[in-house]
Amino acid sequence: MRIDLHTHSRASDGTDTPTELVHAAARAGLDVLAITDHDTAEGWAAAAAAADDVGLTLVPGMEISTRHHGRSVHLLAYLPDPAYPPLAAELQKVLHGRAERVPTMVERLNGLGIDITQDDVRRASAGAVASGRPHVADALVTLGVVVDRTEAFDRYLGWGRPAHVDRYAAPLETTIRAVAGAGGVSVIAHPWGRGGLGRPDEATLAELQAVGLAGIEVDHQDHDPATRGRLRAMARDLGLVATGSSDYHGIGKADHDLGCNTTHPAELERLLALAADASARSGRATPTVVTAGRATGTA
Repeated sequence: MRIDLHTHSRASDGTDTPTELVHAAARAGLDVLAITDHDTAEGWAAAAAAADDVGLTLVPGMEISTRHHGRSVHLLAYLPDPAYPPLAAELQKVLHGRAERVPTMVERLNGLGIDITQDDVRRASAGAVASGRPHVADALVTLGVVVDRTEAFDRYLGWGRPAHVDRYAAPLETTIRAVAGAGGVSVIAHPWGRGGLGRPDEATLAELQAVGLAGIEVDHQDHDPATRGRLRAMARDLGLVATGSSDYHGIGKADHDLGCNTTHPAELERLLALAADASARSGRATPTVVTAGRATGTA
């Protein structure tokens, strides 16, 4: 069984629609796919319908922008109720922050002599819940300023680059608690990669586990073999779920093909069992895992 638990669609910064993402996953030979767009559940319904059509198991999730001790941390949240007020409030603030920094980025790029407008960014972000840096990057590609998103980030939009603008990110521990309150489970994405926690040690992960963290993403393109081995050992010692994923963005990110990293079926079973427990404790109507012809509740 091939399981990919971290992918993106045009609901955030991927280049496939949710339906196209599911069909691409089926063509790639995946059996289980999680859709984890940034800070939104917008693509869940379309992805679920497509998964039912093609016979793929779909795990609804999202990747939430958080911050911990001044560092950016991406938190994967699986099967939470997105309408749970504390979680919904944080997601709204994050999405607002994403959209609000676009005019400033455009202004800074204009100051560098680049003829780009907010309309260019809006066209690049069609279908997304909020515009963000990847859409500014896509507009720069369309305008011929750069060849791809990587060059856009390296030259203009990345941390410390001339058009970088900071934005709101939800407090990590608060968000882990909110995901649990919403009946879901949380996993730190690429913890020793870019945008990570600064190579968190076992003590840091244990502190986060104490407030509800369920797992860490071990197998990811940002992690070399030695890093994966160390993270897997920490996950084993702490009893955290160890996941593996592609972090697929369509053509928006090179070398992140669907299924390039996968999650072991036993780890998925552990994750779904933890989600079922969280759903039962929350008392909320949580999302379902969609399989061919039916939907399996987490409660």
